[in-house]
Amino acid sequence: MCGFVGFIGGGDTQRDQGVLQSMTDAIRHRGPDDADYYADGEISLGFRRLSIIDLEGGRQPILNEDGTKVLMFNGEIYNYRPLREELLQKGHKFTTKTDSEVLLHGYEEYGPDLLNKLRGMFAFIIWDKEKKELFGARDFFGIKPFYYAQMGDTLLFGSEIKSFLHHPHFKKELNEKALESYLSFQYSPGPETFFKNVYKMPPAHYFTYKDGKMSITRYWLPTFNAEEDKPLEYWVDEIEKTFDDSVEAHKISDVEVGSFLSSGVDSSYVACSAHVDKTFTVGFDNGTKYNEISYAQELSEQIPVKNISKIITPEEFWGNFGKIQYHMDEPLADPAAVALYFVCNTASQHLKVVLSGEGADEIFGGYNIYKEPLEMQWYDKIPFPIRKLIGKVAGALPAHRGLNFLVRRGKRLEERFIGNAYMFTEKERKAILKHPAGAPAPEELTKPYYDMVKDKDAVTKMQFVDLNMWMVGDILLKADKMSMANSLELRVPFLDKKIMALAGRIPTKYRVNDENTKYAMRKAALRRMPKKWAAKKKLGFPVPTRVWLKEDKYYNIVKREFESENAQKFFHTGELVKLLDDHKNGKADNSRRVWTVYTFLIWYRQFFGENAPKAA
Repeated sequence: MCGFVGFIGGGDTQRDQGVLQSMTDAIRHRGPDDADYYADGEISLGFRRLSIIDLEGGRQPILNEDGTKVLMFNGEIYNYRPLREELLQKGHKFTTKTDSEVLLHGYEEYGPDLLNKLRGMFAFIIWDKEKKELFGARDFFGIKPFYYAQMGDTLLFGSEIKSFLHHPHFKKELNEKALESYLSFQYSPGPETFFKNVYKMPPAHYFTYKDGKMSITRYWLPTFNAEEDKPLEYWVDEIEKTFDDSVEAHKISDVEVGSFLSSGVDSSYVACSAHVDKTFTVGFDNGTKYNEISYAQELSEQIPVKNISKIITPEEFWGNFGKIQYHMDEPLADPAAVALYFVCNTASQHLKVVLSGEGADEIFGGYNIYKEPLEMQWYDKIPFPIRKLIGKVAGALPAHRGLNFLVRRGKRLEERFIGNAYMFTEKERKAILKHPAGAPAPEELTKPYYDMVKDKDAVTKMQFVDLNMWMVGDILLKADKMSMANSLELRVPFLDKKIMALAGRIPTKYRVNDENTKYAMRKAALRRMPKKWAAKKKLGFPVPTRVWLKEDKYYNIVKREFESENAQKFFHTGELVKLLDDHKNGKADNSRRVWTVYTFLIWYRQFFGENAPKAA
């Protein structure tokens, strides 16, 4: 696990060398063990390494036999050993024992077809010195990040946007359209970022860059084609077998591997299957609702395995929030990101690699919201125009859980579900913004994914949207950035092509039903752990922001930010304070919307405030 930076264009060799070093130093946290560089007058490449496989010989950039191709790679290829043997038989010569070098020779042999042979998480580039062509790719699910920016005649690329700030051609400008979309999603959706002209390479895409032109191609797509003719036991057996295989693959390492452990079934299944020596847990001192350490400790005793836990204090949570948003590169208003930062920090004091449960909810159908289409299905038989009218009337009345059902069912699925978070509607965000930038409506951003599964049932549609948007923009963003902020490699055995291929065949009734979410997966987990964990209702990672925002101390911290000069640049601050006051006074639970705005303002201070890093 590592980080890399690079640029094409420049021409001043001495200056470029200093620029490259500054850019690489900006992501030192991704790889504190080693640094190396490559430059040939056309391209400049910098690399930071966290040594996991071939500790002595795995330095990057790596060159092929004749020095015509250069590789930089962030991630892990779990099937590199059989691929290496295959390439050796075809006459390729390896100079290291790393998984990295498989990509270099694999690309020489297969070109872009290599990608569908891989099993792992990756973002990498290969520079062809003779063709003056750059090739790069991002993994199937978007586990590892890849950003790029075209600034005049210069192409910048790398693992984190913050490294771009150190290049003299980089122009740092806020993308206000991204702010508008973020207010709805709580993360930055799609390929655009909060920095103008900086883009994310989408998951499961590769690119070629030549003569100043970028060409991007999708090479893989998760699919759902349910097989209704097989019994539940068949699926439980297949999940157990396939998951065990994935866990074994994800444990390949020359250093110790640990596991995160909360009270939920996902991390518990990983920990029970992985046979690691250490598990790591965090919680808050706000009562049992916000502290599940006892669950983790109890399960750890039964496995048995050593559990290392930490209580996060409110002072630590609030005091580190700015640093956390800096590491995120773009604002992410998921409070669980802070908890993830601290569990990564705790684990990093003991080892370099940890397994985690991300991806199980999207793949196997784990979110409670996925049960919504199954509730009171008779209501959907009422003609839609009538439901729409009822929904409008209900929406004009004071908020109530029963009325919320009518409001939501008065909208088509494509309107009401844009993912696991829906903070501000298009109308609501325009009401708080001083200068709406004309960003597309939320449902316009999700429409391409709904169109791909328009013949599927509602639950499958929701899963597919989350797989392509929520998981990439929220779940995997925080997993990568919070682990790498602590120089820790985080591996996600649920996010494996073989597991996705299996999950896509499972009938919806065995993913989500009236009894529970992740139904078949929980049955598989039950073979490894007691029902107390296998059947536990999905909680997410409970963070007490809702409670803190009602306390004077934290209310005042947020209120100061809502009335600040920065807030006045973008928002009608009176509307923000009203949201906050209504929450404090118990008129409405506005905690997540308040947190969304507050997160942006803290992030903005990090990158655009007085003490923000300046562009070179």
